[in-house]
Amino acid sequence: MTEITRRQALLFALAGSLPLVAGAKRSFAATPKVTVALDWTVNTNHIGLFVARDKGFYREAGIEVDILPYSDTGAGTLVANHVADFGINGTISLFTQRTGGADLKAVYAVVQSETGRLVFNAARSDIKSPRDLDGLTYGGFGSAWENALISTIIRHDGGKGNFETVTLGTSAYEALANGSVDFTLEVSTWEGVEAELKGVKQRSFVYADYGVPDEHTTLISSSEAYLKANPELAAAFVQATRRGYQFAVDHAGEAAALLIAANKDALTNPALIDASLKALVDGHFLRGKSGSIGTMDPAKMDAIGSYLFATGILRDADAKALTQLPDFGGYFTNQYLA
Repeated sequence: MTEITRRQALLFALAGSLPLVAGAKRSFAATPKVTVALDWTVNTNHIGLFVARDKGFYREAGIEVDILPYSDTGAGTLVANHVADFGINGTISLFTQRTGGADLKAVYAVVQSETGRLVFNAARSDIKSPRDLDGLTYGGFGSAWENALISTIIRHDGGKGNFETVTLGTSAYEALANGSVDFTLEVSTWEGVEAELKGVKQRSFVYADYGVPDEHTTLISSSEAYLKANPELAAAFVQATRRGYQFAVDHAGEAAALLIAANKDALTNPALIDASLKALVDGHFLRGKSGSIGTMDPAKMDAIGSYLFATGILRDADAKALTQLPDFGGYFTNQYLA
């Protein structure tokens, strides 16, 4: 052999013997895969992820995204334990898990302001303001946040903040409808919209009107470990995801159709999807009144964190209430949106 060495000849022979799927192209580098875990069964809060995937925004960013189905293990736990690269989670869970030692850092604000509401049946003439909730029964979900939230709302209105709690989970909405409980909490852009479509008449109190700081409600978080090891992948994912949510705001009808098509078994009520997305867009939840999409407001994050600290909800890895206010600036970053 004069023009190639024996070693080169062997390499060529090995390469030629490898099977090649018909129509496929040889690639020297596989497309990087990113996984993202959902916080709940598929709903309109997740729409940007599915739009970015199915409109090809992730592919254009050079990544493949696997949207993991909701499971009994919370998205924050999956991310903190490095099972998922990213996850949808609430602001409250971010703060409580992070102070408890979880490896979590928020990188995107899905929702720009609080979508939660304290709701009760519209026919309740005895409930005129939050102080009238004293002594009534709350259908709840079992978190310390709920007790602090409701107590603050009642006391801010001049009440004592005393109420009975029955932990019911999602059954709370049925219990409210049949009068088994007096009030509950709901997401106005989902359960609230669903109640309206069913003709259920409700009234509500907005948290921020009664002493509770506004929050982003829903975030996308990753782990410090993943962000440090994969800064370019993280930026590609976050920016393509923002394109997905931007598209959902600007082309709501098409985005809703994409979400439904991708989740036919789970989303069987197109009217709910359309109405929920309309509420998210018209209420400036996905895109703030200032035009911001995805960006976390440092003042807003600090305010809700300080509130959680003051109410004793934030606890360390030993479940002891924090005695020193953390630096909440390390809990989130907007740098991957740039």
